Amino acid sequence: MILFDPDLDPDPTSHVRLPARPGGSAQTTTPRKQRIPNARTLARFLREAQSAVKLRGQVSVLLTTDTAIRRLNRQFRGKNKATDVLSFPTDVPGPEKIAGDLAISVNTARRQSEERGHSLATEIKVLALHGLLHLAGYDHESDSGQMARREQKLRALLRLPHGLIERSNQSGTAKLPRGSGR
Repeated sequence: MILFDPDLDPDPTSHVRLPARPGGSAQTTTPRKQRIPNARTLARFLREAQSAVKLRGQVSVLLTTDTAIRRLNRQFRGKNKATDVLSFPTDVPGPEKIAGDLAISVNTARRQSEERGHSLATEIKVLALHGLLHLAGYDHESDSGQMARREQKLRALLRLPHGLIERSNQSGTAKLPRGSGR
């Protein structure tokens, strides 16, 4: 299920002014590359990625703001800063298995997509895949590169660019273990 934070501005201030139509006024619109993808598109990708990860159960994705994700990060992880994606795994017993929830900051995703030169939709998909791997039990902060290798394979399968773990490795903040395919 895809949820949109009501405080999320679907048409951010990074507008492009289009020339005026004859007899009309100039228009302002968000560049296509930076528009928030619709729920149907994201739900389809979520199903495909969840299947590739082999994660069973319902996953909810909240597309939210930097302010809201900062609040969640502070409340649940004790880190008082905005981040790009948060994962909330669950083992709720019941007739329908719930795998967990993801929260993605569209503000941060937009900045990262601009830095990487791809669309906002692509960046949100990269973040969703990363979050799904966390829901499946992977943890790049404590494993020996298993999550990095799995993410790399799945990104290729799902036709996505560099993932989060690879990016941090390229910036020099972390090292991929040997045999990671890099």
